[in-house]
Amino acid sequence: VAKQPVLASLPDAYWINGRSGLMETSDADWKDLTITAEDLGVIVPIPNTLLDDVNVPLWDQVKPLLSEAIGKKVDEAALFGVDKPESWPDAVIPAAVAKGNTVAIGTNADLGADVAKLGELMAAQGFGINGFASRPGMQWKLIGLRDKDDHPIYTQSLANRPESGLYGFPLNEVENGSWDATAAEILALDWRKFVVGIRSDITYDVYREGVISNAEGKVILNLMQQRHTALVVTARVGFQVANSLTRLGEGYPAGVITPKAAAKAAKA
Repeated sequence: VAKQPVLASLPDAYWINGRSGLMETSDADWKDLTITAEDLGVIVPIPNTLLDDVNVPLWDQVKPLLSEAIGKKVDEAALFGVDKPESWPDAVIPAAVAKGNTVAIGTNADLGADVAKLGELMAAQGFGINGFASRPGMQWKLIGLRDKDDHPIYTQSLANRPESGLYGFPLNEVENGSWDATAAEILALDWRKFVVGIRSDITYDVYREGVISNAEGKVILNLMQQRHTALVVTARVGFQVANSLTRLGEGYPAGVITPKAAAKAAKA
């Protein structure tokens, strides 16, 4: 468990009345946000006969897939609230929707105008966008958009080059399977307000002896007797949102371009 200070109230300035006027005081209060590291893990048992017979380094192929699986789990919890640990705050996309920071895709003239409207909503709360996340394929959707004369809407500097992202900010397509396209098309954020704390990075341990049991204590697999080797993968990760006050009041440092169906469901 760690704590991060976040600004809870803003200081004010005052006019000094005349040459001998008294200067007033102002407070800038801080509160602590708690970040709790939660455990992630999985056991992958493989028969020894398979390990002996394959002609490739099997563990070397499995490890990247397990790292991706852990990243997927973190993204699902932090972005969408799927299987979220209780110690973590509300997931980013549901929290942004609850604050009303949404624009349904197609509401304005084109997707670029939708994003601009979302930026306006966030700016009115004192937050600036410095990056985007999206469903897979969003870059291609941007490239394919055309105006009424069949001309590309986005210039190369805006959409056609992945390193340029969207309106000059990075656009990260989430490709690990965690993105729920029924809930969001694009997520716009002030990334500085979102904190991922890694207490323990992904570790891999190999076991050739031991038993694997279910929640009731029943033995599912005896590694020695059944000639298996198990790879145990663990990580400890925390997440928190540093939603500081701004001069424009309370808000939320993220906004969502939603599918039309999701926008209708939210209103209902």
